[in-house]
Amino acid sequence: MSGRSTTGGIFGDLDVQVELDAPIGTDSWFCAGGRADVLLRPADPDTLAEIIRRCRRTETPVRILGEGANLLVSDEGVGGIVIRLDAPPFRSIERNADGEVDLVRIGAGADLSRSLLDLSRSGLAGLETLMGIPASIGGAIRMNAGGRYGAIGDTVHAVACIDAHGEKRVYPASELDFGYRRNNLTDPIVLWAVFKVRQEDPVVLRERIKEIAAYKKSTQPLADKSAGCMFRNPTDPDTGEQVSAGRIIDETGLKGLRVGSASVSEKHANFITIDRGGRADDAIALGDEIIGRVLDARGIELVREVVIWRRSMESEA
Repeated sequence: MSGRSTTGGIFGDLDVQVELDAPIGTDSWFCAGGRADVLLRPADPDTLAEIIRRCRRTETPVRILGEGANLLVSDEGVGGIVIRLDAPPFRSIERNADGEVDLVRIGAGADLSRSLLDLSRSGLAGLETLMGIPASIGGAIRMNAGGRYGAIGDTVHAVACIDAHGEKRVYPASELDFGYRRNNLTDPIVLWAVFKVRQEDPVVLRERIKEIAAYKKSTQPLADKSAGCMFRNPTDPDTGEQVSAGRIIDETGLKGLRVGSASVSEKHANFITIDRGGRADDAIALGDEIIGRVLDARGIELVREVVIWRRSMESEA
């Protein structure tokens, strides 16, 4: 069901699309999981800010849905309000108008891979190291998405957010602290980000992107129903160095381990895949099993990189 109002008419006067009982789990990269009681698609940032203010007044929980690429939605679904920033104002790419292009502003709802390909066609380098990482710009900023070639925080010039009161705040790079899968942003919604870019030969840039994409394809189960790495790389308690979660899971003998419709990928042990028509709760349970077995075998407690949404936000991992 969709329309311009929702139960109680809380958003009936706003320019927002409303969908009830929305299938957000099956629309995620896992292609499994529950539904959202209410999914909102605001038309612009002002409408988004007003939604946040009204949800705060009514103490209604709010979640932001990006590309669904780093998300497991429990089969029971989620309550409260889920917001998706896919209207054009949230997906735009703008470049500085004066002189050589060295800054671009990209909306939080824009797809990361499509954005970097758009820039590469103009010979603008800076984000190409993130090729193959499934995320929206906002989601990538939120978790400082990255890989062996670099992280998104490396190129950030500024980030704009909507705070818990519905007010816009802009943070320059000097106020931002990006680390491995984290940053110091506390506001609930990323609105846009400005990135530092540099001019390069488009042909050379395209070849670099192809090399990165080929490496991803050769090492990760991209054809399966998955959402990238399940766990963050932990710190080895003996050496104090960061180690590969996939290698630890592999060395613990867990490749191929299965719980119901979910299994540990034989290609990359830090990927959990779900059979077509399978259950998100199986992947959640399999993740719990991996955490327990690795802790017992290696004394290392793995932490999920994939976010889990449950009906109660208090119980989310």
